[in-house]
Amino acid sequence: MKSNPDFWSKISEKYAASPISDIGAYEATMDRVLVHLPKDARVLELGCGTGSTALRLAPHVHSIVATDFADGMIAQAKAKPGADNAQFLCADAFDPALEDGVFDVVMGFNLFHLVEDTPAVMGRIHDLLVPGGLFISKSVCLGERSLGLKFGLMKRLIPVLQWVGKAPFVRFETIAGLEADIVASGFEIIETGDYPARPPSHFVVAKRV
Repeated sequence: MKSNPDFWSKISEKYAASPISDIGAYEATMDRVLVHLPKDARVLELGCGTGSTALRLAPHVHSIVATDFADGMIAQAKAKPGADNAQFLCADAFDPALEDGVFDVVMGFNLFHLVEDTPAVMGRIHDLLVPGGLFISKSVCLGERSLGLKFGLMKRLIPVLQWVGKAPFVRFETIAGLEADIVASGFEIIETGDYPARPPSHFVVAKRV
């Protein structure tokens, strides 16, 4: 993951204080995630941000390791009231502290449009999972045409914002391209959805095969 951790650390306090922009889509996502989380699951979340989702899901699983490569985000997560079975770690997917073949579920929400080498990260996720383990993700697919006026304009502004240091790397992926990367990394897709539909934030549950 080559996006700049300093960018995310600088905005971490503001990020932590910001409300969820679409609470209905978030709740719909959490409902679907919980359907697939066994009570005894050992879970890894990549790109956990300020830790809200990890803390939300922790009571429903055996344990969760929540990681982010920005130390500012992890500091915000650790400052929140915690759960005994949740651990926050400043790391990316390739950190040697994460052992292969030990996680029942690996999650990444609103992450993969910010990752330059998506196939490499998905390949690493495959290795981190136990055989038959689940990869659960939701990704904004900015390569789709059905973005709507607001997000269509935002898409055009991103290169300008990046040039002045006000935006990170952003990947303009399509739903078909995202799913193709997942399948090519050794997964079978077992569920999809869009929460919300515009711009499409594509939810995928895939099983390691």
